[in-house]
Amino acid sequence: MKPDFLRPLLGILGLAIGFGVYPLAEGAPQPWPHVLIGGMFVALGLAAWFYARGERWIQVLGALLMLYGVARMLFLR
Repeated sequence: MKPDFLRPLLGILGLAIGFGVYPLAEGAPQPWPHVLIGGMFVALGLAAWFYARGERWIQVLGALLMLYGVARMLFLR
């Protein structure tokens, strides 16, 4: 089994970006914080969906992230 070093690197990079960008989006004037953060969740879900390539549980996680992002943009305030 060949180790996949890209996954841990992407995870660490994602966490760093998330913790850095999330506070910046919260500082935007209303209603943009909800739209920006929801859009980030949708983008993360899309990235997970396309990265998964056959791993169903990651694709399900990506779909849930996309649904949460859309709900965050439209309903969760």
